[in-house]
Amino acid sequence: MPTKPRTSQTFEQRTVIVTVFLLLVFAVIAARLFYFQVVKGKETRQVAEAQHSVLRKLLPERGEIKLMDRQTGETFPVATNIKKYLVYAVPQDIQDKKSAAETLASVLGMDSKDILDKITNTEKKYVPIKKELKEDEQQKITNLKLSGIYLDSEGARYYPEHSLLSQTLGFVGYKGDDKAGLYGLERFFETDLAGSPGILKEEKDTAGAWIFGSQRDITPARDGINLVLTVDKTIQFKAESLLKDAVANNGADSGCIIVANPKTGAIMAMAGYPDFNPNEYNKVEDPSLYSNEAATGSYEPGSIFKAITMAAAINEGKVTPDSTYTDTGSVVIDGYTIKNSDSKAHGVQTMDQVLELSLNTGAIFAKDQIGNDKFYEYVKKFGFGRPTGIEVPEAKGNLDNLKANIAVNYDTASFGQGIMVTPLQMIQAYSTIANNGRMMKPYLVEAEINPDGKAVTAQPQEVGQVISAATANMVSAMLVNVVEKGHGKKAAVPGYYIGGKTGTAQVARKDGKPGYEPNNNIGSFIGFGPVENPQFLMLVRIDHPRDVTFAETTAAPVFGQMAQFILDYLHIPPTRK
Repeated sequence: MPTKPRTSQTFEQRTVIVTVFLLLVFAVIAARLFYFQVVKGKETRQVAEAQHSVLRKLLPERGEIKLMDRQTGETFPVATNIKKYLVYAVPQDIQDKKSAAETLASVLGMDSKDILDKITNTEKKYVPIKKELKEDEQQKITNLKLSGIYLDSEGARYYPEHSLLSQTLGFVGYKGDDKAGLYGLERFFETDLAGSPGILKEEKDTAGAWIFGSQRDITPARDGINLVLTVDKTIQFKAESLLKDAVANNGADSGCIIVANPKTGAIMAMAGYPDFNPNEYNKVEDPSLYSNEAATGSYEPGSIFKAITMAAAINEGKVTPDSTYTDTGSVVIDGYTIKNSDSKAHGVQTMDQVLELSLNTGAIFAKDQIGNDKFYEYVKKFGFGRPTGIEVPEAKGNLDNLKANIAVNYDTASFGQGIMVTPLQMIQAYSTIANNGRMMKPYLVEAEINPDGKAVTAQPQEVGQVISAATANMVSAMLVNVVEKGHGKKAAVPGYYIGGKTGTAQVARKDGKPGYEPNNNIGSFIGFGPVENPQFLMLVRIDHPRDVTFAETTAAPVFGQMAQFILDYLHIPPTRK
């Protein structure tokens, strides 16, 4: 009788063994899946939910930033929090991980391998896959109904007024894997706004996972503080609107406006253009738009600095508004010839006329009456060369040309060339003229509201008495003459005494070589009113206007329009016929 070869029997036996082994493996896997998804499914989901519930208690709510309407007393959030969806996984609930990863990748625009790596570890109970989903992504995830893939919500920063005050606010973005305030107030107050995360103490198993049902001690998170700003929403909106138009109408690159209360230092508006929408900060191609030029934009101020020089000379008793000198049209110093901006000789002129006609030679004369050392001392007393201390990142300017002790540098500095200042520093310096000689520290935050509702209100801070009240009053009257009879006529407001000064400054070469950029200037106007009882102090700066040359036709008209609006808005009655 024929029999099967032994080798054939051995092969069949091995095949049976392998088959039985594979069936057992599949049976074990199926049993495990059945155990986790059916028998222990509820408990597994509870673990994930409990884990996420704990996470919520440990994460603080970021504080809001608000503006106030001075007329109504209402506050409006300009930086707040909204709920945005995130998609997360409970790995034990996912039946086909590879298929789930590929499906999610096509919806979320992610790499399927990255997703697969996240959801492979079954020891994890809660695995975030993507945050801040778009609406269409959220809807697609919902429609997929993938096992083990769930939607949840989390807090996201939102700026309801879009670009309003954007460069002062800054924005919240990612710093590595963590969210943090970047630029502006969001950065300056990061610690206070972010709050403090909670603390979790729990019992874990040998694998390091929390034992479901065991004791957990949770110290809840402490939410961040809310900020109420000194900025008035209505004034800010108007400033931004006028600035945008001015930049466009003058063919300029950019500009900024600051409005402050000279008696307190409170900032009523701080506008910059071009600006950006902080909700879409990642779409900005030029990061320089994030910078707040009002605080960080160092520049040579030009003739608006002449009022500072004149105040120093008057305060030292060396000149009065009626003191005279003979203007020959130029001054020669260290082999350099410095001319007036109009290249004319005006003969005998008073100090009043020096400001009205904006004579460079007259500023040098006033400076010479007190000497270079005393002049430099006053430049520092007026706050230049150091930060103002406001609550946003700022530059301190540059006075290195005066430290070099070169005579011609003092001459050019007397009319605002060769030294670098910020618009904010000019606001602080002019507060001494508008506020009886007392310099005020500029500030943006009116109140800090703690999570328990208690408010800490800011108090105006006097930096010091820089000049006498008598000097301040004399210079204020001289600045009124600039608006009435000089280059500042377009800054006038009918019915009010407005004091101010124009400045058209050259721009230093960007390649670091000595000299200035051809056909490039910055036009500024700074002033306040009503002069007898100032309610606002304002600086307007227009950068690189191409259609016109002088500040009297770029910055001054914007100042006049904005001043008229503020006086009407604050219901300040006219003080003259």
